[in-house]
Amino acid sequence: MTMASTPPAEHRPDEPEAPLAFIEDAAGNEDPPTPIKGVRRLLGWIIPANLGIFLIWGAVPGILLPQQIALQFGEADKVANLTIVATIGAFCAMLAQPIAGTISDRTRSRFGRRAPWIIIGVLAGGLSLVGLAFADSLVGVAIAWTLVQITYNFAQGPLSAVMPDRVPLKRRGTFAALSGIGLMVGALGGQVVGSLFFDSITAGYLTFAVLAVVLLTLFTVFNPDYSSKELELEPFRFSDFLRTFWVNPVKHPDFFWAFTGRLLLYTGYFAVTGFQLYLLTDYFGVDAPQSVIPVLGLISLAGILLATVVSGPLSDKVGRRKIFVFASSAVTGLAFLLPWAWPDLTAWMIMTFISGLGFGMFQAVDTALMSEVLPSAKSFAKDLGVVNIAATLPQTLAPGVAGAIVLAFGYAGLFPVAIVLSVLGAFAVWPIKAVK
Repeated sequence: MTMASTPPAEHRPDEPEAPLAFIEDAAGNEDPPTPIKGVRRLLGWIIPANLGIFLIWGAVPGILLPQQIALQFGEADKVANLTIVATIGAFCAMLAQPIAGTISDRTRSRFGRRAPWIIIGVLAGGLSLVGLAFADSLVGVAIAWTLVQITYNFAQGPLSAVMPDRVPLKRRGTFAALSGIGLMVGALGGQVVGSLFFDSITAGYLTFAVLAVVLLTLFTVFNPDYSSKELELEPFRFSDFLRTFWVNPVKHPDFFWAFTGRLLLYTGYFAVTGFQLYLLTDYFGVDAPQSVIPVLGLISLAGILLATVVSGPLSDKVGRRKIFVFASSAVTGLAFLLPWAWPDLTAWMIMTFISGLGFGMFQAVDTALMSEVLPSAKSFAKDLGVVNIAATLPQTLAPGVAGAIVLAFGYAGLFPVAIVLSVLGAFAVWPIKAVK
């Protein structure tokens, strides 16, 4: 098929065979069939859907899990213990999304390829959070957190495939912006709400589990997908699946560079922000971090929402993605200069707003860019699972690398590393040719 923004005449979106034909023949830079309930409804519901998952990613690894580890296993070893638990969990999450994507792509049901796994993932994730709440050993915490990572990624992976599955090219910047609002409000709102459960960790885990089940279930009910029962199931080859985890820079150079840019920015970003609680207490000398974290969350949220609301639709209007991604990566990296040069809570607050602007722009536009370099509709969820390795691998690498940097050079050593990685991520998008 061509790169035109409308499907060929024999497979128009309003015909019953169009969804099957699209999956068989199309790539990420082609328009999908019109959603059953329309694009407008999908645009509205992606915000609460992402909110349900990312409230957990904001509250648990950044607030509740570090506090649980510090309370249960002592202040002296909290950095090392958190590094161990976070690294194991993130490594398993990195593997979970491509696996979930492969299973989702191959699912044949009257509810489509995505909805069954969104529901299964969020229900299993809720049970895993309950297990984490009652874990009383470091091994138990590590196992429970690993299960939380795996199960919620089984929901998040298929959910991320909704954009290339159902959203037309000319609306993807807007969709990505709305998706980014749900993501960032969830991630930062999770920090704010999570801080309210600073002294009631179990109640916090249960609250986030219930919210996720409710919001993801409502999303699937109000946004039904086309049946995939009639779609031919190709033979499964384990060798092909193993190659899933390798992004071939020769065969798919645009996909490779987009993946690399995201990987670099996320690694730099999480190397610093993943240690926010300990930075506040041990680097800035904040006595009551639970009172400061909500303020920081709101500051960051203001920057992120401003950048997201403007940059996503604007990239649709001007028909360009790369310049926005480049600028966002550079801004995010350079923001880390402030607390490095000026180790004060005020500098951290200013940095929080500026990095929020950069990260919000990145989330809004890079998500749309990534959807347009996907090779085939047959494997959207699997390929996006690979893309999301660029988000989860930093969570695997960052705790270990950042922990080693802190132990060797102190917390100040985190900032130059984050700056270099983020700026390199900005330059990685320029070789991409399929997207302007």
